[in-house]
Amino acid sequence: MTMAQQDQIGSERFIDAATVPVEELGGGIKRQILGFGPDLMAVRVCFDKGAVGEQHAHHHAQTSYVESGRFLATIDGEERELGPGDGFYVKPHEMHGAVCLEAGVLIDTFSPVRSDFLGSEA
Repeated sequence: MTMAQQDQIGSERFIDAATVPVEELGGGIKRQILGFGPDLMAVRVCFDKGAVGEQHAHHHAQTSYVESGRFLATIDGEERELGPGDGFYVKPHEMHGAVCLEAGVLIDTFSPVRSDFLGSEA
């Protein structure tokens, strides 16, 4: 994607969660994109108890906020149990993942935009 194409990427200014599609990712995980521009993206990720966000890495910086539930988050081999109000930060290219201990929701933010999440919108 060229810089000119990236500059064209963006969501509506106001997001009505009731009208935004929820993507079923399988394994008890659902994703809903809450807003994005070329340099930033916010995503609601809903987890069933026991769902696993597999260990992975990407070139984006990521910060996540635990809206509800309990999670065992792992970043670069370090584990921490997190609950409502807690959060974590992942540097670009760091391995990370999470196991949902109690059904809940993470609000993930990424910089730059995760164009791979946009499918045909990108």
